[in-house]
Amino acid sequence: MAVSANLEKALDKAFENVSLDELLAAPPSALAGLTERHDALFLEALNVKTIGELGSNKFIALAVALATLGGKQG
Repeated sequence: MAVSANLEKALDKAFENVSLDELLAAPPSALAGLTERHDALFLEALNVKTIGELGSNKFIALAVALATLGGKQG
């Protein structure tokens, strides 16, 4: 089953037409709104060099899960 998603506004212009594998191997600054300074901060703080590592980081996964749970309260 083919899946398609428009990520145009979520990515830096230079990464809008790359494959998923290339995107996962790209630095976090390939995400719209992040810069090379953010790349350095992610590397220093979490030893994260790529979008794939960012997405699978245990601290980020936990924060997303907690935020999701928090959104279901109330």
